[in-house]
Amino acid sequence: MNFHEERFPPNLSFGSIGGPERRTEIVTLANGFEERNTPWAHSRRRYDAGVGMRSLDDVEVLIAFFESRRGQLFGFRWKDWSDFKSCLPTNDPHYSDQLIDWGDGVRTEFQLTKRYKSGVHEYVRPIQKPVLGSVKVGIQGSALVETIHYDVDLEAGIITFGTAPDIGAEVTAGFEFDVPVRFDTDRIQTSVSSFKAGDVPNVPVVEVRV
Repeated sequence: MNFHEERFPPNLSFGSIGGPERRTEIVTLANGFEERNTPWAHSRRRYDAGVGMRSLDDVEVLIAFFESRRGQLFGFRWKDWSDFKSCLPTNDPHYSDQLIDWGDGVRTEFQLTKRYKSGVHEYVRPIQKPVLGSVKVGIQGSALVETIHYDVDLEAGIITFGTAPDIGAEVTAGFEFDVPVRFDTDRIQTSVSSFKAGDVPNVPVVEVRV
């Protein structure tokens, strides 16, 4: 797969503009009512990496990262400063943050997820790029120990237990995570004079499915 497990420098992504987008298909009927549908099960995030450039040194780091990814060819990790934890941004991840699933006595592998809830409705987002050392897991309210009770696949966001959780047991987790993205351009344009005048390069970044 064309993906590098390298994170875009967090100090450069800090202050960037971006967030989730959806694709909704809307058909207006003859009676004025609408039919709405979406081909996407999951949202897709877009960012502008150029906004975080604060000096010419930052631009140099950006260009080196861009060239190492061969432009749009290779994906990479991106820290979304507005949404990178299983909990509130001001809290530390805890093993009880997110309900991942329930045990069935057989399955040992579970996909990390984050739930976005509003009222009685919620969206469950697969988390495929957890951050090293940040994943905390619990079963039925008891904390477990990584490498003893479970292992984490940092490239896929899969938790693997040595023993399958009991039937009906709540599997929970807390973590930090990155977004898998790629550059959405094969060209970066900047100049010393424009940068000193306050103009920063436009560097679009888009989430990829992995």
